[in-house]
Amino acid sequence: MQSPATPQDTPLLLTGHTKDLGGGFTVSRLLPSAKRQAVGPFLFFDHFGPVQVVPESRHDVGPHPHIGLATVTYLFEGAMMHRDSIGSVQRIEPGAINWMSAGRGIVHSERRPEDLAQATYVNHGLQLWAALPAAHEEGEPAFSHTAAAELPEHTLPGGHTLRVLIGKALGFESPVQTLSETLYLDLQLAPGESFTLPALAEEMAVYPVSEPLLLDGQAVQPRTLAVLPTGQSVTLAGTTGQAQRVMVIGGAPLDGHRLIWWNFVSTQRERIIQAGEVWAAGGIGHVPGDDEGRLALPTNRPLPA
Repeated sequence: MQSPATPQDTPLLLTGHTKDLGGGFTVSRLLPSAKRQAVGPFLFFDHFGPVQVVPESRHDVGPHPHIGLATVTYLFEGAMMHRDSIGSVQRIEPGAINWMSAGRGIVHSERRPEDLAQATYVNHGLQLWAALPAAHEEGEPAFSHTAAAELPEHTLPGGHTLRVLIGKALGFESPVQTLSETLYLDLQLAPGESFTLPALAEEMAVYPVSEPLLLDGQAVQPRTLAVLPTGQSVTLAGTTGQAQRVMVIGGAPLDGHRLIWWNFVSTQRERIIQAGEVWAAGGIGHVPGDDEGRLALPTNRPLPA
């Protein structure tokens, strides 16, 4: 797997592959890719749903560990309940940013909220992983929740709507704190209007969520991650005559290649092996009041070279 690619003149188009997280809960995974490990600090990009959740669904993800990364969860629809080994309990709802920094080790679960146990609803959203800077990958674990109302949302010329989830863009800044330059935007393109997206970070990619996008006149299919040429602005336009959602990710390049194995990220192979041994022995941590369905360490997955 390659680190950030050599300079490119045209967008690099990445399509996802389907991963089953258990219980019939599938995601489309765009990063990491054989063509590209990361865009800015983001080295994992999962798109889940829209999926109808019924009382019989078994989509909960039981307690599982992470090291060396931050999970970034963002919902378009639905709800999830986050619990972790440092005592955080947080209902995740559409429009909020939930940033969990694993550091030297954290355990969390992601479940259906109890008040929705007998409800039928739709879950739809993204979960990204951001690699922590090498100097901080063994830091203290932490969790922060930023409600939807706390994130800047502005109407731009042409009628487009911009939500700054993480980082800075067009004079607006998110309150979410990060350890490296990070960009994450939710852009709603106005019907029939184009939008010029400037080079806001050294590495950037755009992701049309559900409808085709015109990128400098080139059609990009939905659920395709288009990695943009460095330092170039691009023109975005919808194709349906309706408002269209485009996610933008990016930031400064990673400070070195990362090894990824199961739920672990590190600059050191030995650290990943150690984390696996500790988890298999019952360590890293426990989620208070939630030991059901603790995920087992994979035994048939080769360790990173």
